[in-house]
Amino acid sequence: MGFPEGRTFSGPSIRLGCPSILVGGTNGKGSTCAMLESILLQSGYRVAVYTSPHLLRFNERLRINNEAISDAELIAAFERVEQARAETSLTYFEFTTLAIFDIVCRHGVDIAVLEIGLGGRLDAVNIVDADCSILVSVDLDHQEFLGETREQIGWEKAHIAKRDRPFICADPEPPKSVAEVVKAQAADLWQFGQDFNFQGDRQQWSWAGRGQRRNAMAYPALRGANQLINASAALAALSSLKDQLPVTQGAVRQGFALVELAARFQVLPGQPAVVLDVAHNPHAAGVLAVNLDQMGFFPKTVAVVGIVAGKDAAAIFTRLADRIDHWCLCSLIGPDAGPRAQSAEALAVTLKAAIPNAAFSCHDDVGHAFTAAKSMVQSNDRIVVFGSFLTIAALPLLRHVR
Repeated sequence: MGFPEGRTFSGPSIRLGCPSILVGGTNGKGSTCAMLESILLQSGYRVAVYTSPHLLRFNERLRINNEAISDAELIAAFERVEQARAETSLTYFEFTTLAIFDIVCRHGVDIAVLEIGLGGRLDAVNIVDADCSILVSVDLDHQEFLGETREQIGWEKAHIAKRDRPFICADPEPPKSVAEVVKAQAADLWQFGQDFNFQGDRQQWSWAGRGQRRNAMAYPALRGANQLINASAALAALSSLKDQLPVTQGAVRQGFALVELAARFQVLPGQPAVVLDVAHNPHAAGVLAVNLDQMGFFPKTVAVVGIVAGKDAAAIFTRLADRIDHWCLCSLIGPDAGPRAQSAEALAVTLKAAIPNAAFSCHDDVGHAFTAAKSMVQSNDRIVVFGSFLTIAALPLLRHVR
């Protein structure tokens, strides 16, 4: 996950030889990274983006100029880290993160956008002395590591703030602990609703913050109810770094128009409608519910759902109860799931307790669940696949649509 208790970042941090932006939060990290990447690429910068987890191949975790890193470069970096670590014990995420940083340094990029893996305070990515940090949202997830309340989780996540550097908080109602940590870290807090904001109508939207305005912009290509908050966070970060990384209005417009990210309310072409979303906690499920409502009317909606153990599956089900006509529950069991494996039958117990009258079926894997879902719908109906990155990754058609 990150560095264990006792191994903190009170010692020296590292620079990657270029400006860098850390992106943390419960939900919205991947979308915010993708928007930053797209705008910066349109500005002509050489951009490295590190995100996790991956969907199909580990190489997806590092993109340089919108290209996934090669096997050869990864293997070489792994070998260098293995040699350098000597007798030091590293977790999987620590080891691979150091390898990624090694590659970024060797590529001589202009800017690195780095997604926090989990939490913030003890996350391996947080060792970077970033020029700007973004906290997209704070909600309940990974409570076994981060705490049981938003205050505790916010405290952990806010520790990506750096002294005298901008800290962008895009959560409209952050827990008090966030501002307290940012103050203690002596960072410069940019709070959504105070230091920056957006407004929009049906055709366009505008952003304003600390003496800058971006007017009459088309909506981002990423669909979803929260994407303007994510876009606003990206613009706030770029505004705070305008002297180091100036971007034109044309680059912003093109960046939002061209941004892509798999499985974030991704609607596949064709009929029936198929929606892919990695929503895997109650907050994300609530956003997915709003997004489904905004799609318009569908006579029937069938869900294909796999959720790993340890998640609040009952709350996820409840948030979507009124939108789903049948639940195709699938097992997530195997090496990728590891100790988080959960069977469809275990999910069914939770579903029946949360929604006693729910119609459901249990399936051995995602492929069988999706086949069953297709047999239940007509061309004007809808299938929604969600619950975990593992659920989306196991979908056979993903290899064709991507």
